[in-house]
Amino acid sequence: MTTLLINQPNFDGHVTPAGHPERADRIRAVDEALAKSRFDALLRRPAPSGDLTLAELVHSPKYMSILRDARPAEGIGQIDGDTFISSTSLDTVSTALGGALAALDAVLLGEADNAFCAIRPPGHHAEFDSPMGFCLINTIAVVAREAQRKYGAERVAIVDFDVHHGNGTQDIFKGDPSVFYASSHQMPLYPGSGKMSETGVGNITNAPLDPDTDGQAMREAYIGRIFPALINFSPDLILISAGFDAHERDPLAQLNWNAQDYGWLTGKLMDVAERHCGNRIVSLLEGGYDLKGLAGGVSHHVAMLMDGAIGRLEE
Repeated sequence: MTTLLINQPNFDGHVTPAGHPERADRIRAVDEALAKSRFDALLRRPAPSGDLTLAELVHSPKYMSILRDARPAEGIGQIDGDTFISSTSLDTVSTALGGALAALDAVLLGEADNAFCAIRPPGHHAEFDSPMGFCLINTIAVVAREAQRKYGAERVAIVDFDVHHGNGTQDIFKGDPSVFYASSHQMPLYPGSGKMSETGVGNITNAPLDPDTDGQAMREAYIGRIFPALINFSPDLILISAGFDAHERDPLAQLNWNAQDYGWLTGKLMDVAERHCGNRIVSLLEGGYDLKGLAGGVSHHVAMLMDGAIGRLEE
């Protein structure tokens, strides 16, 4: 199995206020974890700049104007209560998108079996016409549309295991049966969406999890609800919104997953990918705000992508 790791050279160009959970140190923690010898076999590439006009594939025509108007000439501007944009944020957004699209190219052209993109800011809360929840553009949604537009993928699946529901991704695709969206997330929790009754046109599967539940509850939700729907969809490609904030250490939620839970879930998604889409998986970093929990979760996720086993990993 060949796994591509996309690194983001200018990850620190998106500046958030002191004390904000979504900070550049997140990528530093991921980079340090994936620099260990366990990951020497990774194919590594830097993220190139991406074409931000592609945001119009999933956002309103005025969307980028909203971001540009909010961007300050210097310092940090505020979009909503917890979403910020700095003078160089759009450059960072561009490489997040460019890196994700480079990963898509590599996987669909057969250069790698799967890929993980260590990028920021996250994207799954960004709706059709509204940036929110730390997210500026919905990167994974653009990747899904590019898989269809550029490569002719007929059925793209997005599986989101961030602890927060990806309201933006659901909002963008809720009327499109060619894109499947499944999410496990804590409920109640920000942003408040993600009820089981939210099913789109039959293409949306939500699995809300109670606070203070652990990896066993997650396994039951995936085995009983998400995996059957995903298998029934029979995707050409699986995209992962890989948030690591369901970890028991994370300060923004109250689920109690551990690092091994991320390895288990990744392995099960790989099983579906092997059966239905030639192993093709592209995973994008979303949340995860405790640095140790983030590093551990990413390590188990990427180790499983590499060879289907955890092995030689420390907690």
